[in-house]
Amino acid sequence: MIVELGHYALILAFAIALVQTVVPLVGAHKGWAEWMAAANPMATAQFVLVAFAFGALTWAFVTSDFSVQLVVNHSHTLKPMIYKISGVWGNHEGSLLLWVLTLTLFGACAAWFGANLPATLQARVLGVQSSIAAAFMAFTIFTSNPFERTAFAPFDGRDLNPLLQDPGLAFHPPFLYLGYVGLSMAFSFAVAALIEGRIDGAWGRWVRPWTLAAWVFLTLGIALGSYWAYYELGWGGFWFWDPVENASLIPWLFATALLHSAIVVEKRETLKAWTVLLAILGFGFSLLGTFIVRSGLLTSVHAFATDPDRGIWLLAIFAGFMSVALILFALRGAALEAKGVFATISRETALVLNNVLLAVSGFVVFVGTMWPLVAEMVFGRVLSVGPPFFNAAFTPFFVALAIILPVGAVLSWKRGNVWKAARGMWGIGVLALAVGALVWVMQTGGSMLAPMGVVLGIWVVLGALADLWMRSGRGAITGRLRRMARLPRADWGKATAHAGLGVVIFAIATMLGWQSEDIRVAREGQSFEHGAYTLTLEEVRRVQGPNYTSTMGFVTVTRNGRHVADLRPERRIYPAAGMPTTEAGIDYGFTRDVYVTLGDPQEGGGWALRSYIRPFATWLWAGSLMMALGGLLSLSDRRYRIAAGARAGSAPARAAPSPAE
Repeated sequence: MIVELGHYALILAFAIALVQTVVPLVGAHKGWAEWMAAANPMATAQFVLVAFAFGALTWAFVTSDFSVQLVVNHSHTLKPMIYKISGVWGNHEGSLLLWVLTLTLFGACAAWFGANLPATLQARVLGVQSSIAAAFMAFTIFTSNPFERTAFAPFDGRDLNPLLQDPGLAFHPPFLYLGYVGLSMAFSFAVAALIEGRIDGAWGRWVRPWTLAAWVFLTLGIALGSYWAYYELGWGGFWFWDPVENASLIPWLFATALLHSAIVVEKRETLKAWTVLLAILGFGFSLLGTFIVRSGLLTSVHAFATDPDRGIWLLAIFAGFMSVALILFALRGAALEAKGVFATISRETALVLNNVLLAVSGFVVFVGTMWPLVAEMVFGRVLSVGPPFFNAAFTPFFVALAIILPVGAVLSWKRGNVWKAARGMWGIGVLALAVGALVWVMQTGGSMLAPMGVVLGIWVVLGALADLWMRSGRGAITGRLRRMARLPRADWGKATAHAGLGVVIFAIATMLGWQSEDIRVAREGQSFEHGAYTLTLEEVRRVQGPNYTSTMGFVTVTRNGRHVADLRPERRIYPAAGMPTTEAGIDYGFTRDVYVTLGDPQEGGGWALRSYIRPFATWLWAGSLMMALGGLLSLSDRRYRIAAGARAGSAPARAAPSPAE
């Protein structure tokens, strides 16, 4: 009965979404306050109903209700509870319901926290957001019903994909969806402003918190997915330029560009057309990523579905919303006229360069991801675009971005002095180059990748700290430190996020530049050297898990005779799914990871054993967390949460000073 109630709640939410798509937009056009006001309770009702539907599906998974076809296909009675819950969204139908839940959550938040928006703008934002929710509810109800019953309920289910039975994958999709779907708010603000015909500094300020929240969640989602790939897939890597990985990276790049571009709109009322276009494209690439994951056109270890028929629906949703938005964008050219002017050397120019580099790098990843499909469809050629292309095409843009970032952040608005800004940064540049040269000399050969990463990482991290120091004014050190501590949280958030990017650059370069790999056949009791460590395969044992059987290796790691770690690499078999997985044994360290995976038994005896030494691997995810923390610090600044000096119904011409710059 609970399942049927959840189904009915989703249908009722769909009906409300259709009404909310029309009523507020008509009310805003006609100036009917009652019709505009109706959007708020309808947005709340949508969220409550979809939350109930999602709760009903979760209940079916938790109680192993095998009368529901989705539970049969993606659960099992012996599965641990955390994976019964994550099984709700570990499939196509359930993940779509999570997508809809997130859409309605953001719509409800716009109703709850949008009191400072002009009434017409809020009504239009809620109307556009509801139209997106209605489209995905229709897709869920008519093509991907998660509540479908089965005629004959089995005693046990077929189990969740074993690759998804992992804590990282339990939390990765919700964070990723909060990022993907959060960009729908930037899209809704852009389309609502185009309908209204007014885009000014206040609009730039209003759209930034929503974009920043989506960016934080997307950063966390990508980091969790990368960490899962690192320790779960058994390849020892953190990024493989997989199509689904790229599908999340592209919106992140455009969201990052949008965050910085909105600053220029707020401060100078220029770059308005570009900022609105970024808001449209950012969500457009989120929709396209959803299509890639679910259409089956591109294969990936991360993909949910391989049903081209349902992929056509997603393509239609993408084409419909993008067409309407871009037509409005073309028709409202006059409203996007820039008002502010700025010199060639200025912070505005630095932010423009930032945007160009991010957008072009995003398009490069998009072309590389889609080109094999285009080549096969148009030219009849089967091509493969792999890491060598992406590394060669993508890296130069991020190197340029890292070089520009510290100096651009301290340039003055409107008209800057690059030499004045450089005076405060030259010491950092010299230090970064000196450390990089020392690293190059000490590494005794090898590529320049690691030394370059060290230089860029130090440059970006210390540049972020120098930005804070320069904002503290002049005077004694103690006084400057006190003033620096009292800087707005948004300033600290920006510095933390930029420093996190520097740490990520450093970690990626050193990990790829200095990693070492050893592949061998090892017998039980045999020891071998890998770098500074001695690894001993003590034994291999069969272990029974809750819903799997494991072949577990017991590996001892020592250094100079001193015990370092005991590792437990595994090969698991899940009988219900009939699928093997690899579980790496990892000793995490501050400056390196020792990483071991167990392979198949060999004919002549012994086991295939692969080991890696990964320098500064942990720093990669620490830097990612710093970036997300920077975003949260900025969001916690009160000035980020208040509209630009206006109450509902007003239309301010200028925005208040930005807290983040």
